Amino acid sequence: MVNQATIKLIDTFTSKIPLVRICQYLNISRSTYYYHKTHAAHFNLSQIEQEIQQLCIKTKFLYGYRKIHALINKHLKCSVSKVQRIMAKYNWGCRIKRKRSHRPGNPFKQFDNIINRDWNISLPNRKLTTDITYIPCGNKMLYLSTIMDSFNSEIIAHKISNHPNTQLALDTLNQLGYLSGAIIHSDQGSTYTSREFFELARKKGAIRSMSRKGTPADNAIIESFHSSLKTEMIYTQAKPKGLADTIRCVNNYIKFWNNTRILTKLGNQSPVEYRKSVAQLNN
Repeated sequence: MVNQATIKLIDTFTSKIPLVRICQYLNISRSTYYYHKTHAAHFNLSQIEQEIQQLCIKTKFLYGYRKIHALINKHLKCSVSKVQRIMAKYNWGCRIKRKRSHRPGNPFKQFDNIINRDWNISLPNRKLTTDITYIPCGNKMLYLSTIMDSFNSEIIAHKISNHPNTQLALDTLNQLGYLSGAIIHSDQGSTYTSREFFELARKKGAIRSMSRKGTPADNAIIESFHSSLKTEMIYTQAKPKGLADTIRCVNNYIKFWNNTRILTKLGNQSPVEYRKSVAQLNN
């Protein structure tokens, strides 16, 4: 049986994506869709089920049961196990698949991994991480360079280019002011081991740290963000059409990530909400 959340999800996107394609993606037939749409009244949900259903639809099925429980528990008390059972019953779970990429390096100068996967920090702008990822755009690729603050996983600088070169990394780093002893972590790609990036980071007062070669897990927090961006972007907005639209979608997703998307490790707050709440506590 197809749940009504799936029917509502299909209805949300039919104005932008052909019904045939949506049904193929969800692995259901059009006749099944029309049957459940016509007989919606026969699929009644309890109040708690309706609340969970609406939250899952509102968050584009990006969250698992723990985050949905955190949201619903703000106004309707229930156990996390009940939320888990209901979401499993109607197949309302997170629909995201993780993707990983690996790029070889051509080092000019290497640095030790002084972060060593310890991203915990109580102050902003102390532990930063950076990386470049690809963004599909029709039959070509765009490249996104980002810098994340591990204090709250906020993207504090980003730049999109047609080429994954050193200039892209320099333009991104130049969006930040003097770093005054902050650690900036990267992989060992030629972009980050170049003389130009070395000189710019030194002038900004940054301490360098690098992942071990062939070990993307050493920079997992920004790898995870890039994976979320590429897999979640299609759920939060229409599929990009062309260069300008792809750039707009990426910028909108980063704004969504910083200001709206809640993270479990931040107490189910968005990065910006967490930063502001910590600042208020320290004042």
